[in-house]
Amino acid sequence: MVAAVSTPDQDPVIRRLREQISDVDRSIVDAVNRRLELVEQLKRYKDTRGIAFVDPEREEWMFSYQSRANRGPLSDDGLRAFYAELLALTKREVT
Repeated sequence: MVAAVSTPDQDPVIRRLREQISDVDRSIVDAVNRRLELVEQLKRYKDTRGIAFVDPEREEWMFSYQSRANRGPLSDDGLRAFYAELLALTKREVT
């Protein structure tokens, strides 16, 4: 029998899992920031050569590549929604 804990914050399993989730979230933010830095570099380079910033074929390739690599539990629909938001965020943030 598992002893009841008065609040979720006092439960060691909940605390441990929340800490792990926070660590992953921090890694995600770090990765997105690094991605934005790289995309900014790419955009500046493309601008100097008169190349369009947005490349729909490349965007579709990126999704397909990640879709093949995805082992779940993220669904294909979830991955597509994630990439759609990531690309929209990138276009808003990189000026």
